[in-house]
Amino acid sequence: MSSLLRGLPSVDRLLSHARAQTLLATYRRAYVVRHCREILDEAREAIRQGRSIDAEALEDEAILTRLGERLHSAREPRLSRVVNATGTVVHTNLGRALLPRAAIDAIGEAAAHPVNLEYDLERGTRGRREATIERLLCELTGAEAATAVNNNAAAVLLGLNTLAFGKDVIVSRGELIEIGGAFRLPAIMEKSGAILKEIGTTNRTHPADYEQAISEKTGLLLKVHTSNYRVVGFSSQVDLPALVAIGRAHGIPVMEDLGSGALVDLSRHGLPKEPVVSERIAAGADVVTFSGDKLLGGPQAGVLVGRRTWLEAIAKNPLHRALRCGKLTIAALEATLRIYRESPDIIGTMPIFRALARPIAEIEAVGQTAVQMLQQSLGADYRMSLEDSTSQIGSGALPTEELPSKVIAIEHDTVDAERIASRFRAASPPIIGRIADGRFLLDLRTIFSPGELVPRGSADIE
Repeated sequence: MSSLLRGLPSVDRLLSHARAQTLLATYRRAYVVRHCREILDEAREAIRQGRSIDAEALEDEAILTRLGERLHSAREPRLSRVVNATGTVVHTNLGRALLPRAAIDAIGEAAAHPVNLEYDLERGTRGRREATIERLLCELTGAEAATAVNNNAAAVLLGLNTLAFGKDVIVSRGELIEIGGAFRLPAIMEKSGAILKEIGTTNRTHPADYEQAISEKTGLLLKVHTSNYRVVGFSSQVDLPALVAIGRAHGIPVMEDLGSGALVDLSRHGLPKEPVVSERIAAGADVVTFSGDKLLGGPQAGVLVGRRTWLEAIAKNPLHRALRCGKLTIAALEATLRIYRESPDIIGTMPIFRALARPIAEIEAVGQTAVQMLQQSLGADYRMSLEDSTSQIGSGALPTEELPSKVIAIEHDTVDAERIASRFRAASPPIIGRIADGRFLLDLRTIFSPGELVPRGSADIE
């Protein structure tokens, strides 16, 4: 042990080696030194623990080889492209909606150059960063004013803090939702400084419940679209027009959180109906909030639209600056909104709608080719079958609606579904499927090229 420890090279000796010069020309010296010390520390610990170590592995050349491999591996981005074969189109864990090409190009242009983010080109003075998207949002929704922050939870927080800080916010018990990551509406309300006043029961709330709860302390009537679950059977909730009428009668604003939010009527394109923002504005909501990266199909953002009086107050709230969007989000959101305003083919232009509205015959054709390619790649020991299945929209949108789809089921007599899934995740890029009934499934709704599903760069399954 002592001999092995004494034989380890020093950091200075390793970095003076000719092979180390290439690494020092590629990486910062302090970064190389840190990794070099880590490798030497690991070797010392292994020696002290009496592990079996090949003496050649402790030579300068071997350590430098390991150092180069570690630096190269650490250089790979941790946020990397994956293939979504889960059957969830708008997958929160995989980044939600894919951006249209115009939005991608707009991000690149804004990233590479100075832009007039807060500069009025006509007047030569400072401008508002939300001015461009506000005009587009008002055109598309019929709202008097609009703004955007970094996500919809932030939009709800900002709206509550502006309209009802220190006041009661009346909300139906059946609408006290929990969103992703165990974030609950009551917790967001507490952080906003508003006071929750829940009414009704889980399954039934009536107009009289709102009327009886209103007092001089009431600051807001809040309606929440239960986009990530449904209460069915013996149930009832107060619809937005009725809630607006109550609010008007008492001089209390009404805010609705739509969650996903849609700018077009999806039912016109053969998809399930989801509340359309313009319809909620027309119904009288004072403020409507929704996400930018769900059914809108744009970048992550929280959008607020509604009456000018309330939106101006929201824009002046100091929290608005803390939650505001950067230039890349603004650029992508503007480009996405322009598609809604101008494109004659929204379904074909927006990736989210192209995936949602895909004909089953097209999905099946991709699957037939993919099965052949997978069989050739994995070998005859693996059984493949192309089967009927269903996909879901995801991210809380239309939770009870399913879209017809096709899946490739992959099975093996001695390799279980978990190990098959692991191999696909180890591919380059990783392929993410799902496991159901002990089988590994690749859902094809979001797969447009059969070659996407062929594992490359992964270790063989024993």
